Amino acid sequence: MATDIKKYPDEVLAEQPIGYWSGETYRRVVGRIRADLATERLAQPHWWILNHVAGNPEEWDRTRLIHRLARFDDLNVDFDGVFDDLLNRGWMTQTQDETFVITESGEAGRTRAADRAHRALAQLHDGIAPHEYVAALNVLRRMIANLGGDADLP
Repeated sequence: MATDIKKYPDEVLAEQPIGYWSGETYRRVVGRIRADLATERLAQPHWWILNHVAGNPEEWDRTRLIHRLARFDDLNVDFDGVFDDLLNRGWMTQTQDETFVITESGEAGRTRAADRAHRALAQLHDGIAPHEYVAALNVLRRMIANLGGDADLP
């Protein structure tokens, strides 16, 4: 159920600092993601790795995954430690050519975490029409591009 928010005139909202609102959104969204993942004793890097490996088994090794995921890392992640944790848990194994494969228990954990993520996404989108969400993303992408960043999809 969508929570009502106070209405303001467009000219008042147009003067609001985007840094505050984008930052607060980031803190709320990422905070929810991290709290949900913690129920599985996972952090975001675990989630990133599991999803990449599940999506393309035997394609990803440590070097390729670290290179791919580094752009999302705002935590100064010890990726080798995360790989070792997932291997030690038995959630992934490595092939002879050192690529990763998700195990049955790893897929079960990834699925449980994905179910939580879907519930969080539904809550996030509550009361927001798809075209509004798309418009918001395109505005943020434009701002990123205007400031010299990469506005392409990850």
